[in-house]
Amino acid sequence: MNASPTSSKLRALPAEHGERLMHSAREVSFPMGTRLFDEGRRADRFWIVRTGTVALDMRVPGRRAVVIETVGHNELVGWSWLFGPHTWHLGAEATSPVRAYEFDAEVVRAMCRADPALGMAVSQWVGDTVARRLRSARTRLLDVYAPYGSGSLR
Repeated sequence: MNASPTSSKLRALPAEHGERLMHSAREVSFPMGTRLFDEGRRADRFWIVRTGTVALDMRVPGRRAVVIETVGHNELVGWSWLFGPHTWHLGAEATSPVRAYEFDAEVVRAMCRADPALGMAVSQWVGDTVARRLRSARTRLLDVYAPYGSGSLR
């Protein structure tokens, strides 16, 4: 089912771009414990969380996966779909029942190619998300590997 157009789901985008993207969304749900994707697999979609939470994790050799960040309401899950080679850089698992808007990556990339203003807005939105997630991953990995467990630089 198509989601009704609304920019609140994509508030980081200008309203007209958010509404255009929402026209291509479909509503999905995942039970707690569902793996949305795994590192290294093909990234062919992304989600905006409506309800629930999703843990983003990273494989660490010799240890269990490390949760880098937990995302929830109105947050983007997945950014690897935008950048070649279109494979996931992290993994994701529903940590509670999740309802989300799902987007087909190829459809959105085609929309971005056809409308450079939309493409720039989506690239900025996803780029901001990547920067935040990289900072979070760095802090988490410092917590795991630093001698005193400090996630901050001093």
